[in-house]
Amino acid sequence: MYLAPAMETILIKVDAIKPQKKLIKKAAALILKGEVVAFPTETVYGLGAMGMDASCASKIYEAKGRPSDNPLILHISDLQQIHTLANGIPLEALLLADAFWPGPLTLVLVKKAQVPNSTTGGLDTVAVRMPDHPVALALIEAVGEPLAAPSANTSGRPSPTAASHVMHDLEGKIAAILDGGSTSVGIESTVVDFAHGFPTILRKGGITKKQLQSVLPNIEDAAVDHAHHSPGTRYKHYSPSARLTILPLDGAPLLNLLRKELNAGNKIGWIGPGCPDPDNMIWKYLPNEAEAYAKAFFGLLRELDDLKVDHIVVEPIEEEGLGEAVMDRMRKAAGV
Repeated sequence: MYLAPAMETILIKVDAIKPQKKLIKKAAALILKGEVVAFPTETVYGLGAMGMDASCASKIYEAKGRPSDNPLILHISDLQQIHTLANGIPLEALLLADAFWPGPLTLVLVKKAQVPNSTTGGLDTVAVRMPDHPVALALIEAVGEPLAAPSANTSGRPSPTAASHVMHDLEGKIAAILDGGSTSVGIESTVVDFAHGFPTILRKGGITKKQLQSVLPNIEDAAVDHAHHSPGTRYKHYSPSARLTILPLDGAPLLNLLRKELNAGNKIGWIGPGCPDPDNMIWKYLPNEAEAYAKAFFGLLRELDDLKVDHIVVEPIEEEGLGEAVMDRMRKAAGV
């Protein structure tokens, strides 16, 4: 049986602070032709295509291996674009946008009819955000319309925080990657729902609950059965190839696990500020700070996979502020 050759994925290195117009136009031209192009945001790398074209959304799902009922986020470069995507936008949503855009915040709103169902996963809502990255904003502006852009990784794998992660997962499946260096936040955006009553947090992310409450004091976490309205919450996410366990540095559970794994001859990777057995484990140091964990966690999972470890053990951090989002990603990566 004849198999068509995979497409060539072009790597376009671009200045992250002052992106070169010629390079941005090159990437935008590919998107306008209906191709898919990965680009950096402040959170993770996104997989961008024209958000108002149903066929382009289908290409994103195909490249990622993402279920088509998992909604995509539409990325905008100007606040006025939100009015072309959503109906009846509440004042509270505009207040959050004014406070945190551009930034790692996604708003779920009632969609307008022209937004393709394939982009919204068949839902009557649309997820919108304005990224805080010069390359992303320049690309959206050059294309001239919102970009649908989930994380630029194979579905279920750790999110990409560098262009090399995207190339590893999607080489031959997408047209190009805009390489703007490592991302600054390292975990995805916070998602807030305004389409089903009072605003609720569907997914924890780069904007903390405390920050949101500084603008909307009564905002709360959503009930579990409403989480499917958020992109990136329906299916297994962020998982390395190796098994992953979350355990504190001390205590009998850790000692028992290490004894069992080492006796079996298994290769163990450890992520955290300390390591119980650095001579027999591959230790990836992280300070006990939420910001450090957020920025480096996904990348370290990929590093340890590349080193062919059998088991990754991660030391948990305090669930406060950004630590809530970090621990959410950690649990999803561990499948718990």
